[in-house]
Amino acid sequence: MIRDDIKAALVTAMKSGDKQRTAAIRLIQSTIKNRDIEQRTATNAVTDDDALVVEVLQKMIKQRRESITLYEQGDRQELADAEKAEVAVIETFLPQQMSEDETKAAIDAIATEVGASSVKDMGRVMAVLKERHAAQLDMSKASGLVKARLSQ
Repeated sequence: MIRDDIKAALVTAMKSGDKQRTAAIRLIQSTIKNRDIEQRTATNAVTDDDALVVEVLQKMIKQRRESITLYEQGDRQELADAEKAEVAVIETFLPQQMSEDETKAAIDAIATEVGASSVKDMGRVMAVLKERHAAQLDMSKASGLVKARLSQ
């Protein structure tokens, strides 16, 4: 499980004295813990633990990438570099991401399977894609690929 990998990485980082990595991993654990608390009261709780952790990690990466863009626009390179370092740590815990070609192949297969023929069917394709491949995909990028596929 990814949680176990995160705990082991924290111990390793603490033992090696890597303060930046330790802080990033603690932030990851804190965010996951907050999500666990939210899940207790949620009506549509995620049952697969790894899926929940992957979802949290992907959201953290998205937030940091947005921050990096803003910091670079504001000439705050030192803050952008700190965010990039956190992204690098977070990405080590994500499963291997699908390549663009693999993503397109999966989208084609799902579109054919559900009988999608226009952009109106995008929701159905995205739902199946998320169900099957959420851990290996950046869903925002996949959304653009689905839209392009269905617009043909």
